[in-house]
Amino acid sequence: MANAAKAQESGSYDGNAATAHVDTFARQHLPPREFWPEFIFTRPELHYPPRLNCVSYFLDRWVEEGHGDAPCVISPAVSYTYRELQALVNRIANVLVRKLGLVTGGRVLLRSANNPMMVATYLAVIKAGGIVVATMPLLRAKELSYPIQKAEIALALCDGKLSEEMEKAKAAAPGLKHVVYWGTGASDSLEALIADASPEFKAVDTAADDICLIAFTSGTTGDPKGTMHFHRDMLAVCDGYAHNILRAEQKDRFVGSAPLAFTFGFGGVLFPMHIGASFVVLEKTTPDDMLTAIEQYKTSVCFTAPTAYRAMIGKLAGRDISSLRKCVSAGETLPKPTFDAWLKATGIMLMDGIGSTELLHIFISATEDEIRPGATGRPVPGYEAKIVDDDGNDLPPGTMGRLAVRGPTGCRYLADERQRKYVQNGWNITGDTYLMDSDGYFWYQSRSDDMIVSAGYNIAGTDVEAALLTHPSVAECGVVGAPDEARGMIVKAYVIAAPGVTPDAQLAAELQEHVKREIAPYKYPRAIEFVAQLPKTETGKLKRFALRQLAQAAATSSGVAAE
Repeated sequence: MANAAKAQESGSYDGNAATAHVDTFARQHLPPREFWPEFIFTRPELHYPPRLNCVSYFLDRWVEEGHGDAPCVISPAVSYTYRELQALVNRIANVLVRKLGLVTGGRVLLRSANNPMMVATYLAVIKAGGIVVATMPLLRAKELSYPIQKAEIALALCDGKLSEEMEKAKAAAPGLKHVVYWGTGASDSLEALIADASPEFKAVDTAADDICLIAFTSGTTGDPKGTMHFHRDMLAVCDGYAHNILRAEQKDRFVGSAPLAFTFGFGGVLFPMHIGASFVVLEKTTPDDMLTAIEQYKTSVCFTAPTAYRAMIGKLAGRDISSLRKCVSAGETLPKPTFDAWLKATGIMLMDGIGSTELLHIFISATEDEIRPGATGRPVPGYEAKIVDDDGNDLPPGTMGRLAVRGPTGCRYLADERQRKYVQNGWNITGDTYLMDSDGYFWYQSRSDDMIVSAGYNIAGTDVEAALLTHPSVAECGVVGAPDEARGMIVKAYVIAAPGVTPDAQLAAELQEHVKREIAPYKYPRAIEFVAQLPKTETGKLKRFALRQLAQAAATSSGVAAE
């Protein structure tokens, strides 16, 4: 163990242990080593043995240590203790290996809303030495087919309620050979397959740096990027952020609203299982649903976006949320007025944090006793952060610039040239503009790119533009984020109508419905403005910055200012 720790601290830890993967596609498509960020493992809690299957730590050890009858995953439909979840996970793992042909290193696409079966399949794939590619339930076939082809996925497990788009995606991606559904009652359903499977399954002896998750995230331009994470990364975000900042306890019960396909959402599974606590998963996560769950299940730790906290404030009357003691806010910047209003209404300070899919989870935050309202916080123990200029030079406190981060997790894109942009000089460049004060607190300023962050969802304007342009009534368009009091930002489209088409409210509504059919409905433009021309450079490129200025000015004149 000492040698492993020494190797980690020297930066030579990666690749020391032999991979357990028979299918080495993912490992072969890691970025060249010289384009990786520098990984640092300076704290003792971040020292891991060379061989590690993270599910053994999150699930099996609790049963072995006599904690198996404690509650683990809870939902309105069904709940499981640690022992019961282990048996379900083991049955699924046996089916994956013995009936569905999964070999170690094989990728499995998961598609479901947040429910116990989604949790179980996630853990089963990893325990069996496979690689999870989780997708959001709202994605359409076109959006599903890209990761299927990019990650060369042959097998998918999917909630039967989502079969329509899944079947369309299968038709568009012939490499996907087999889709198994659950919840259908069919003879070939996942439940039928696991009925006679053994509840015993020994976790595959994977290397700590074997890939277990490829999380796809919408980029600001071009196709989504697949971010690859190791078994040790799953523990690192728990031993870093959860242990040092969140400081939850085994008696805590978690609830969150983010899809498990978001790494922010999956933290709501990893963090409680890291300490033997319990968590609630909800398929519907409106503010009313969240408040009902907090009240009904006596949850004590809540994870959601600032937008949800803002919405819940107005619905607290008559609700008993006295069980709550910690509230984490991430997914978008936390405005100080929201922090103040939640504190006044509940007596609880929102714990702000910034993370990214590339680094798996939160890397800047603050404990309750160190919070400075309006600031994101300071680097999570184990991470380092600084502000740099466009050339990568360090900037002094009080100067706006690009946020650069490094630590025990970091960006490794699946076969993507954009690796060179995200990782520079060994640091992860997150795409956020920040200011660091003289006390080392980081203050969010804006996104450095064209990402629209609306109600906690990252939306690439280019995705919406592509969807709009498939409508015959659209000649040209540009999509940016516009300030919005309720959602932080909304998607706003500036559209040039095709010749002979009347640009009116009826057309706007038609275009909104069209986008909902083409791509995930949450991405649709909530505001559409018809224009005669779009601002462009001399070479004909769209000036997104000019459109953002227009959107800002329009919001300001209407009384909606960015918080």
